[in-house]
Amino acid sequence: MSNGGTASRPTSQSDREDIDRLSRRPGDSTVSRADLQRDETTRRWGLVTPSATRIGRADSPDGDLSDNIRRLHEERHPAMEGYSQRAHRLEKLRLTHAFCGSLGLTPWQRDRAIGTMVDLDLTAFGSQRAIPKVALVVIRHVVDREREHHLGLHDEEWIAEQPPERLADLYDQFHSITDDDQFTALCEQHDLDVTNLNRLRRTLIDQLDKQDLHEAVYGRNPYRDPSLPELTIGSSA
Repeated sequence: MSNGGTASRPTSQSDREDIDRLSRRPGDSTVSRADLQRDETTRRWGLVTPSATRIGRADSPDGDLSDNIRRLHEERHPAMEGYSQRAHRLEKLRLTHAFCGSLGLTPWQRDRAIGTMVDLDLTAFGSQRAIPKVALVVIRHVVDREREHHLGLHDEEWIAEQPPERLADLYDQFHSITDDDQFTALCEQHDLDVTNLNRLRRTLIDQLDKQDLHEAVYGRNPYRDPSLPELTIGSSA
């Protein structure tokens, strides 16, 4: 008698045989390779993380977004105004800083490269305006230019007065960052050869002239506040 409850069915001989037949070997409970491949193919364009949402996507290919969502995408909403420009600027800063760190640049070279890259308009580089490519061109220009200044190779008038033996010795002392294996590996990773580096450097120099970025240094303002006192104050006596 059940006494008001549900009587449990006794385990039959066939049930015990089914339980005994279940394999308990390692790996038997894993998903088969074919099922895993089908699952990955189906979910390839699905939600990546549990926190991901479908906000901002139409319900179907023929569907349309609400006016509020469209305003957000087009940055017509006050909360999103200027977001794409801020994100683009931060991405230039982040990638350039990462390259400078991996190449072992000095703090001054790093700040020069980041300061140039952050305010540089990349549209002039055309199809080669990807941030990693332009960042490598900027780093090459900054480092090589500093090494040229150290040897005096930037001064065309002074170079014209030097004898050939002296110039040959100076150019032997100059080592471009393009000779660095790490820099070469980064250029190969982003499809930059020597020809592209030289061509894009010429474009960069033109843009530095047009945008007045030759003296750009990140975190340093080249324009002095006229209301500040002079650095050297003469004696009134």
